[in-house]
Amino acid sequence: MADIITVDDPDDPRLSDYIGLTDVELRRRREPAEGLFIAEGEKVIRRARLAGYEMRSMLLSAKWVDVMRDVIDEVPAPVYAVAPDLAERVTGYHVHRGALASMQRKPLPTSDELLTAARRVVVMESVNDHTNIGAIFRSAAALGMDAVLLSPDCADPLYRRSVKVSMGAVFSVPYARLEAWPKSLETVREAGFRLLALTPDAKATSIDEAAPHRLERVALMLGAEGEGLTTKALMAADEWVRIPMAHGVDSLNVGAAAAVAFYAVATGRPEN
Repeated sequence: MADIITVDDPDDPRLSDYIGLTDVELRRRREPAEGLFIAEGEKVIRRARLAGYEMRSMLLSAKWVDVMRDVIDEVPAPVYAVAPDLAERVTGYHVHRGALASMQRKPLPTSDELLTAARRVVVMESVNDHTNIGAIFRSAAALGMDAVLLSPDCADPLYRRSVKVSMGAVFSVPYARLEAWPKSLETVREAGFRLLALTPDAKATSIDEAAPHRLERVALMLGAEGEGLTTKALMAADEWVRIPMAHGVDSLNVGAAAAVAFYAVATGRPEN
């Protein structure tokens, strides 16, 4: 059972894991280097624990102590109880959900390990918006994608905003980073996957015509918001696919487009 420690000094070194949570550059450098990430809100904290992540500590406002009592009783990590204004001074924002946990990262699997068991894979290139990363992982989990592969410059799926937007789905879908880009796409192809590049280009095949749900192994490639997939990535694909659109709309937000495409890729989809 963890001890509940009341802290009233925002400079207390025991709160160091929670300093400057709104400073994206600081957290992007610090969290992977120190092997931690921040889970925000009761549901996300519980899902992180269920996924096997070790808790380093919790930061709770007083009213959340009873809500999280079962977790407090089960986890030996320290629990720091603070006033809401002190939490805001430490983290840099008003912690609406009143519960934060610092969690220990796990070693990432290799892309080869993921590709061995997967049949439906998401490949992201340069998706560096944390909200989009979280939305894509949430759709990937809900619609049955088996794994996610990230180009070296994609944002961190375990960044607080990504975790929050995904509602903890980043814990459900295994992911790995590709070492070289786009050269590593060849290893995906060699593992038996057909590389489908999602693009609004008029030369692309309608995703319904491409019928990815009938393919044995599919890797769906997604690019960054606005720019989309680079020319090198598009040239590395086996086929370009697009989502048919009406009313003169030329593209969707990458998170929305991903959800539509994942549904088209999903196995067991009813035949029309």
